[in-house]
Amino acid sequence: PGWGKDFDYDEARHLVAYAYARELVQRKDVMDAGCGEGFATQTLTETAHSVVGVDYHAEAVETARRKWSDPKLSFRVVDLASAPSDDTFDVVLNFQVLEHVPDDAAFVRKLHGWLRPGGTLMLTTPNVLQSFSENPCHLREYRAEQLEALLRPVFAEVKLLGVFGNERVREFDRNRRRAVERILRLDPLGLRRLLPERLLHVAFARLGQLVRRLAHRHVGQAPLRVEDFRIGEGDLAEAVDLVAICRR
Repeated sequence: PGWGKDFDYDEARHLVAYAYARELVQRKDVMDAGCGEGFATQTLTETAHSVVGVDYHAEAVETARRKWSDPKLSFRVVDLASAPSDDTFDVVLNFQVLEHVPDDAAFVRKLHGWLRPGGTLMLTTPNVLQSFSENPCHLREYRAEQLEALLRPVFAEVKLLGVFGNERVREFDRNRRRAVERILRLDPLGLRRLLPERLLHVAFARLGQLVRRLAHRHVGQAPLRVEDFRIGEGDLAEAVDLVAICRR
C-alpha cells in the first residue's frame, strides 16, 4: 500500500518523519495525531510500547482498523481541534496537519494537553520558502521563525530541524517548480481562484499528478525513496519541511 507511483516523492517525504520518529518513540506510549489510513502509523509498533492513531475522518479510521492489526496498535475517531485532551501520551506525532487547521495556536495547545509531563511533540509542516504550488488545502504555511514563535509560548523546549533532500530530490523539485510555473502562466489573471472549492481541489490533484510525471522525466523513472531525504540541522530556508521537537 502507498500513495501511488506518481506520488513517490510525496510518500517518501512524509515517511522520513516516521523513520526519524522510531527512535523517539522507543518503549513509549504514542499518539499519531492525524493518522489517515494508518499506513505509516503501523510502522511505529516496531519500537513503541503502544500506538494510538487518531483522525477525524471516520472512513479513514475504519480503513486503518481493517488494514492493520497489532496488539500494540489501535485507531480512534477524534477531532483534535475540539476534543478534550488529557496527559495520556509520552509522545505525540503530528505530521503535515498544522497547515490545515483554522486556529493553529489553539490546536498546538491541544496537542500539548495530550502529553504527559516531560513528554515530546514531534511536528512537521511545509516550509513556505520552498512552496510554489498554491495548495488549496493549506490555510497557511510557515517560515521557521513563525513556527518557532507559535510553539515557544506553549512548550518548555522547542528545537527546529528540517527535512532535506539529496541532489536527486532537489533536481525533481526544480523540474516540478518549472512545470508549475508553466501551468500558472496559462492563467495570468488568477481566474483559477474563482473556481468552486470542490472543483479547485479536483483540478489541483490532477495537475499535481501531471506535474510529478513531467518532473520524473528529468530525473528518471526510478522512484524517490525515504533514503533520498534526511531530517537534521542545516539552513532551514532550504528545508522542504520544518520539523519541531517540543518538550512539555
